[in-house]
Amino acid sequence: MPGPGAKGVLLDVGGVLLPTPWEVLEDFEARQGWPRGTLPWRGPLDPATDPLWRAAQAGELSSGAYFDRRAAEISRLLGQPLSWPEVTRAMFATPEGLAVRPEGPALVADARAAGLRTGLLTSKLVAFLSREVVARSEFLSSFDVLLDESETGVAKPDPRAYHQAAAAMGLDPAGIVFVDDDPANVAGADAAGMAGVHFDVADPGGSFERVRRRLGLGP
Repeated sequence: MPGPGAKGVLLDVGGVLLPTPWEVLEDFEARQGWPRGTLPWRGPLDPATDPLWRAAQAGELSSGAYFDRRAAEISRLLGQPLSWPEVTRAMFATPEGLAVRPEGPALVADARAAGLRTGLLTSKLVAFLSREVVARSEFLSSFDVLLDESETGVAKPDPRAYHQAAAAMGLDPAGIVFVDDDPANVAGADAAGMAGVHFDVADPGGSFERVRRRLGLGP
């Protein structure tokens, strides 16, 4: 049964349901026919491998500049200019379909079986992958609600983003468990009256277990 008061679960996508770009680099290298280690940087998963990430964390480089630099590096290897959103589509649109963490569909199926509403509140999913790619994903297109900053113009952690999502789900914010890998967005959800759960991308399994406990779902 759901945890006390839980009526729905609202999830971020990138880093939560989809792995981070750093986690799919080896598969991306293999699909391109590149030697393993061609892209050795691993961002927050292993900061020692990634001086640009360390610079971004130290405030010496913006997040946007970090990804622009990585897109330029991959563009040189591919021999064509690509933006980071275009690189993202190439990384995640695998021959087997859109890459998702296997624990995600299991969690959502159990949440639905328990009578919970399901929603997505994401920053740039549509801008990065496109509505067409999202629609082709049986999993992502199955949620009751999908709100994306690139379409609504309201970004987390603005309180309006959470209130819009709650209204779209037909629920009071107090009945929603919100999951995100960005602590600032989790704090924003708490401030908006939701129950925020931080998703640690270095420990996906443990993070999904924490979400399940908060929802009162079994393993």
